[in-house]
Amino acid sequence: MRPLCPVQISGVGSYLPEQRLTNHDLERTLDTSDEWILQRTGISERRVLESGRATSDMAVEAIRSLCDSTSLDPSDIDLLIVASVTPDMLFPSTACLVQSKLGIPSTWGFDLSAACCGFVYALSTGVAFVSSGMRRKVVVVGADAMSRIIDPKDRNTCVLFGDGAGAILIEPAVQPENCFIDAFHEIDGSGGDSLCMPAGGSLQPANAKTVKDRLHFVKQDGSTVFKFATRKMEEASRRILERNKIAPSELKLMIPHQANARIIRGTAERLNLRNDQVVLNLGNYGNTTAATIPLAMQDALLEARLQKGDIILLASVGAGFTVGTTLLRWAY
Repeated sequence: MRPLCPVQISGVGSYLPEQRLTNHDLERTLDTSDEWILQRTGISERRVLESGRATSDMAVEAIRSLCDSTSLDPSDIDLLIVASVTPDMLFPSTACLVQSKLGIPSTWGFDLSAACCGFVYALSTGVAFVSSGMRRKVVVVGADAMSRIIDPKDRNTCVLFGDGAGAILIEPAVQPENCFIDAFHEIDGSGGDSLCMPAGGSLQPANAKTVKDRLHFVKQDGSTVFKFATRKMEEASRRILERNKIAPSELKLMIPHQANARIIRGTAERLNLRNDQVVLNLGNYGNTTAATIPLAMQDALLEARLQKGDIILLASVGAGFTVGTTLLRWAY
């Protein structure tokens, strides 16, 4: 995917719940240890959304953070895309709820479900609308309250995930050379059973048996997911770099989906990337699904690791299976 006209990311905002769930907290309820979790995942703690709040609340806070860091007024948003697998409810869309909570008088919006690739898919969708001229100010939000769908008795999944939200503003590029470059996406539905939430949809509607069998929680075949993610993140990254004749050494940063430190480090090694070329922040947040990449962008900005003109690679693999990479030159 290449845009019809130059499009840029003009700002980033984020939100993280205050409550922390550390590995030591999990030691009290599970047959696990801080050492085991760190070795297997690279995660030390994750954030947990407080009771009574929902994904839409985190999305609203991330957008407010975005507005605080830019000149954007919520009323200027003419398209809102919310990437999430933990919507407040099946319908109405979380985008509708966010629009109402922000008090935006008139805008358009919708949800996008692509699990851990939700953000990069929504980013490409927003770019398409701006590059075609159909919209000028698009806000993309990646937001997930994974704590609401994780089985607290399953140590293989509950140590991995956290809650959070990140938002970006997409608009026409001010300097055409500093813009979105390209995207590569694909899906492989044959892996659908390897990472899923079995019940709650039309196939297995909620009933006493699905609740008893704990089918409303995430189920994962960890080995299959790990092998697929390790292979495809490298393949998709290499493919988009080669297609655009960009060597890995030319990248300022790879900002990957933050699922597992071993996956990220393995991908970086096979691409011959230095440690300073890779953003790795899942130790503090865990896997926040659609929120991981914008949260990592925000951290990179706060650490002054992103500068105007830098070539950035975004890479993600998620349930579905979904695969997505994006290349861009940072605009500010």
